[in-house]
Amino acid sequence: MVPRELIDTADVPGGEPLRLFRRGSDYMIVLERNELMNSRMSGSEEALAEMTIDRLRVPAPHLLIGGYGMGFTLRAALRRLDGDARVTVAELVPGIIDWARGPMAELTAGCLDDRRVEVVLDDVGAMIRHGRGGYDAILLDVDNGPDGLTRPGNDGLYSMRGLAAARAALRTGGILAVWSAAPDAAFVRRLNDAGFAVEEVGVKARSNGKGPRHVIWFATKR
Repeated sequence: MVPRELIDTADVPGGEPLRLFRRGSDYMIVLERNELMNSRMSGSEEALAEMTIDRLRVPAPHLLIGGYGMGFTLRAALRRLDGDARVTVAELVPGIIDWARGPMAELTAGCLDDRRVEVVLDDVGAMIRHGRGGYDAILLDVDNGPDGLTRPGNDGLYSMRGLAAARAALRTGGILAVWSAAPDAAFVRRLNDAGFAVEEVGVKARSNGKGPRHVIWFATKR
């Protein structure tokens, strides 16, 4: 078996450090003992972008993506969007972008340099709070579900106050899309109480329809 090699470590403001591993041609981002993502499973992250865009009725939308990760969501969005669309990527951890431009540059495939893309090294929660109706969609994949796994400060994203801020940052008919490793009935109730119409969709982790089943909530601003 090919051994797993530690490539680098990145500090997370207010949280435990992330570690980038490589095994052969595969990469893994790990938080403590939790493998947050790997380069072999991208299906549900791609679906987060594709299914959100399919639900929008806007010719040139402005998307806010919370968390770059390995860029699966961003690259899928760029494949679906036309040349006048805009995508803002909020990434709190500068090391993630360094990895994208460094050891994982081949996987990144130049998406960070697309003219439609703006990368902001900031907390996505802060960007949402200052959004003021500027986004057609907000895509969140910063934790393994609606709780602050990567750092406790992310809990606020999924609270009633955080959901109210997301609703205010969206244009009428805009979509808050949240990726999760598992269902969460309490979070669905909060989304409804916050003024969203909620659709829960199960998606497979791999692009070939295999692997574990993940969940995406599409919450439309009523």
